Amino acid sequence: MLDIKLIRENPQAVQESLNRRGPDYDIEPILQLDRQQRDLEGKRSQLQARSNEIGKLVGQKIKSDPKGAEIEALKAEGNQIKAELSELEPQEKELKAQITLLLLPLPNLPSESTPIGKNEEENVEVRRWGDEYIPQNSNILPHFEIGEKLGIINFERAVKIAQPRFVSLVGAGAALERALIQLMLDRHTKAGYVEVIPPFLVNSDSLTATGQLPKFAEESFKCDRDDLWLIPTSEVPVVNLYRDEVLTAEQLPIYHCSYTPCFRREAGSYGKDTRGLIRLHQFNKVELVKLVHPSTSEAEHQKLVRDAEGVLQALKLPYRVIELCTGDIGFSAAKTYDLEVWLPSAGKYREISSCSNVGDFQARRANIRFKETGKKGTQFIHALNGSGLAVGRTMAAILENYQQEDGTVKVPEVLQSYLGREVL
Repeated sequence: MLDIKLIRENPQAVQESLNRRGPDYDIEPILQLDRQQRDLEGKRSQLQARSNEIGKLVGQKIKSDPKGAEIEALKAEGNQIKAELSELEPQEKELKAQITLLLLPLPNLPSESTPIGKNEEENVEVRRWGDEYIPQNSNILPHFEIGEKLGIINFERAVKIAQPRFVSLVGAGAALERALIQLMLDRHTKAGYVEVIPPFLVNSDSLTATGQLPKFAEESFKCDRDDLWLIPTSEVPVVNLYRDEVLTAEQLPIYHCSYTPCFRREAGSYGKDTRGLIRLHQFNKVELVKLVHPSTSEAEHQKLVRDAEGVLQALKLPYRVIELCTGDIGFSAAKTYDLEVWLPSAGKYREISSCSNVGDFQARRANIRFKETGKKGTQFIHALNGSGLAVGRTMAAILENYQQEDGTVKVPEVLQSYLGREVL
């Protein structure tokens, strides 16, 4: 959530920053409500000060002249002030609630270094890796076709027990998925991330804290009876482990990695990637989450990207790093790098990880602060997240990039000890 003080003191700069994302954001209604709320706050403060003054005067008068007529007049004024305060306080509370409702749909402000652009066509390629591993075989089948031929992926039966955009992994397919998860967790825990298995269902406060609500309600699966939602990413429960807490500076940085299934309706995506593992309602992902000191968040972001890249490099999968422009970054993000893996059947790179620095945006919504020794007050932490990696998309990339002309799929060397085989 954006800082109301920042909006109040720098309205033009905030509006211009939001305009870089698109034309749909207007902070003027927030400013109007904020002015009303501050006027009421000023009036309430004056009345409260006068009420306190009257209390002291009454005490003094009672000591000097208990039956003086002035005491009754002061008490009457005090009662009148209390009546006015009882009316002002709920009005001020309602205005604050209205301001919050208008702040919640506003996205994060892009970082000053985020490229300005309207959409994904204006994203900036930062670097490529692994061109030498791009297969030269021109007859590579899409991953879903080779997976079905090998009998390790079954969509038809998954649709029967659920609906389209679900999949069943069978035999070596299930083993490959499990091996990839284990490889990712092993690498990340060795890099210093502490593994977490969080709840896969979260309450509305948790989704609001990380920015999924109210904006992405239609893309989420909800259990109405219990006010619980299936998680769209483990970023949600992992960040919310620290909601409404004040940490010490010595506790930072906090690194977590987490494997979970993820659930998304993919609203608005129908017609896109209707076949295969790229866009499913349920998919597995290993997520990286960092809570850090604001002064280190930029460096931590670069390191997060490198940690995600390390998995692709270990698997020897060709990929590129893309810096997203202001018109394409996610709702909560200030700056984002996407990793896109090469899919030979499509002849293009596809997203496999999105690594974002959200600054203090989620911390304000989740009220996660830290205190430094010897300093007054508290500060909001900075949060970062990234896929390390999306497991199904990694499997898709392996099935295509390691596909052999005889219809088999070679197992990446780094996975062979996990799977106990060299070929699928």
